[in-house]
Amino acid sequence: MEASRMPVGIEFFERLRRSGCYYVDKSEMIMHAAGNGNMGVTLFTRPRRFGKTLTMSMLQSFFDITRDSRDVFEGLAITKHEDFCKEWMNQYPVLFLSLKDVEGYDYKKAYGRLKGRIANLCKEHSCLLQSEKVDADDRMVFLKLKSETADELQVEDSLLTLTRMLYAHYGKPAVVLIDEYDVPLSKAYDANMQPDHYLKMLSTIRSFLGGALKTNPYLQFAVLTGCMRISKESIFTGVNNFKSYSILDSKFSDAFGFTQEEVSRLLCAVGLSKKLTLVKSWYDGYIFGDSEIFCPWDVLNYVNDYVSLAEEGCEREPGNYWKNSSGNSIVDEFVKDERFDVSEKFETLMNGGCIEQAITDQLTYEELKEEEDNFWSVLFMTGYLTKADKNERGGVIHLKIPNAEISSIFEDSIVRRFKKSIDRDVQREVMQALWEKDERKASRLLSELLWNTISYHDYHENYYHAFVTGLVAGCGYEVDSNQENGLGRTDILIRDRKNRRAVIIEAKKAAKEGDLEKMCLEGKRQIIERKYIKGLKGYTQVICYGMSFFEKTAMARLLDMEEAETKEGSKRA
Repeated sequence: MEASRMPVGIEFFERLRRSGCYYVDKSEMIMHAAGNGNMGVTLFTRPRRFGKTLTMSMLQSFFDITRDSRDVFEGLAITKHEDFCKEWMNQYPVLFLSLKDVEGYDYKKAYGRLKGRIANLCKEHSCLLQSEKVDADDRMVFLKLKSETADELQVEDSLLTLTRMLYAHYGKPAVVLIDEYDVPLSKAYDANMQPDHYLKMLSTIRSFLGGALKTNPYLQFAVLTGCMRISKESIFTGVNNFKSYSILDSKFSDAFGFTQEEVSRLLCAVGLSKKLTLVKSWYDGYIFGDSEIFCPWDVLNYVNDYVSLAEEGCEREPGNYWKNSSGNSIVDEFVKDERFDVSEKFETLMNGGCIEQAITDQLTYEELKEEEDNFWSVLFMTGYLTKADKNERGGVIHLKIPNAEISSIFEDSIVRRFKKSIDRDVQREVMQALWEKDERKASRLLSELLWNTISYHDYHENYYHAFVTGLVAGCGYEVDSNQENGLGRTDILIRDRKNRRAVIIEAKKAAKEGDLEKMCLEGKRQIIERKYIKGLKGYTQVICYGMSFFEKTAMARLLDMEEAETKEGSKRA
C-alpha cells in the first residue's frame, strides 16, 4: 500500500482495497450490522460525506454470495472473527440499491429515475432470467422492470419480487442494502415546485420499501442509510425488529467518520503529524453519541491536496471541502425565514458559544418548517451543529458549531442574506457618504447596518470584508476584494469608471472598542506604504479610507491625500 494515496472520491470498497489506497478499518461493524438479522431492519443516519456509501459497499462485498471477498478483507479486523466469517462471508444473495440520484423538479422525472435505478439493479442480477427455479410470472415482471416498462404496482413491489426470485434461485434469503433512502423525499421537499410532488413520492417510497421490509419471508436482514430519520409512522409503519441509530446514539458512534486516533495514524503515515491541531480545528468537533469524530471527506481531501502540492514545493492551507460537495439550502432557509428571530442565537454560535435547544431525531419533511425547534433539529442531524457536551443526554441539549469549516458555511449564508435584504436607499446613502468624504455619516450608517444583521467577533476580518463588499455591490460600480494593486492586495476597491473616480478601503478588526481609531490609522498607513493609490491609472479622483470594526460598531476615517503625499515624499527623501 502506498501510504500517501488517499481514496478521495472512491465509494466502492473493493476498488479502494485493490487500488492500494489508505484505508481506515471499519470492518468490525459488519458483525453488528448482521446482528440485527432474521428479517431485522437497521437504519443508520449520518450527515453527508461521513462514509455511508463506502460502508454499504463494504457490506455488499462481505455478504454477497456471488463473490469471493477473502482477498479484499485480508488483514482487516473482521477476519479475526473466524467463526463469524465462516458463517456469513459470501453466503447470501445481496440487493444493493442507492437512491441518491432519485430526484427531479417534478414527480414524473423523479419517479422515472427510480425506475431507472431498479432497471440497473435487475441488470446486475440478469442470471435470474435463466434460472429454472424462478417462477415464470416473476420472470415476466423482472423483464418489465429491467426494460422500465413495469406499471406502478410492479415498481412498488419490485424489491419484494427480487428477494423472492433470489430466494428461489439460491435457496437463501436476501440481504437488502438501501443507501440514501431519504434522498427522494428530501429532494421532493426541496423542489417545492409541483403540487403533490412530495406526497406522491412519500406514498411511492413507503410502498417500495414496505414491500421488502414488512414481514418478508425472503429477507435475511436489511440495512438502510440516510441523513435523517423520517418518523416510523411516515415510512416504516409495520416494520418489525426495526432499529435506528442516529448521531444521538452511543452504539455505532464511531462506525462512520474518523476518530482522533485514526486521524493521528493517517497523518503519521504521510508525515503530517504536526498538522493534527490544524486539521482538528477545521474538520473535527462532531459529537456522535459519546465519540468525537472528524469528517473523513475533509481529512482525506486536505491530506491528498497537501501531499500533491508538497511535491510541487507548495503548502496547502485547510479549505472548505464539505460545502462544495452539496448544497446548503437548509441553512439559507433558516436564516431568511422571517417567522423566527434567530439572530441572537446565530451570533452566540458564531462567537463560539452554545445554545440550548430541544432536539428530536424523528421528523417528517412536512414538519420541518412548522416550528423553530424542528429547524435546529435538522441542522443538528445534518452536521451543521453538534453537541457541546458528549455526556449530555435527553431531548434538550446544548449545541455549538463543530469547527471552522462549518463556521464559514454559516458566514456565507448570512452574507448572502444580508446582500438580499439591503435597503437600496440605505445602500445609496452609504455610497454617497463615501464619495462625499463624510466619514462620520459613513461610520453611523455602517454601524446601524451591522446592528440589523448577524455579526460576530471571533472571525478575523473576513466577515467585515464580505459585509462591506456585499453592501456596495449592485450600485452600478465595479467592486473588487483582495485585488492586486500597488505593492499588495487592496481589501476593497470600488471603481466608478464613468466618472473616473474610485474608493479604496482597508478594513481592520479591532480587539476592543477603544482600538477602533488606532486600527483606522493602521489601515490608512497600509494604503500609503503599499502604494495602493499608484496602482490605479487613469482615475482623476481616488478616495481612501481606513475602516475598523468591533462587533457591531464601525468606524471610517478618511485618508488625507496631502498627508499621504507628504509621507511618501519624506520616504523618498
